[in-house]
Amino acid sequence: MITYLSFAQDSKEIIGKPIKIGNLLVAQYDFPKLMNWDNSIKACAALGKGWRLPNKDELNILYQNKAKIGIFSYINYYYWSSTKARVLNYILVQNFSDSEPIMHNMGSTNFVRAVRSF
Repeated sequence: MITYLSFAQDSKEIIGKPIKIGNLLVAQYDFPKLMNWDNSIKACAALGKGWRLPNKDELNILYQNKAKIGIFSYINYYYWSSTKARVLNYILVQNFSDSEPIMHNMGSTNFVRAVRSF
């Protein structure tokens, strides 16, 4: 059985001190390893009740507030959203060096930042 928090000792190492942006709590840290989309969904859920991948609009909010959120050490890489593209097996992702979302295949690996609504 895969433990989706095996990259960290426990969820507190990912959630840290969550940052409030609008009605979102944003985990303080990224997961330290690249993940495919299915594993990123499971890893976020493993953080606890309500933690999940941001949708494409929420991911854009994270991009717009990256200075406030801080510690996007993987700024030149893509982050998963939960939003499926109109093309089968593709998900919208966003690079934090620009604001344009693009599509990535669900099997590719990207970085993950979890959010939770409150």
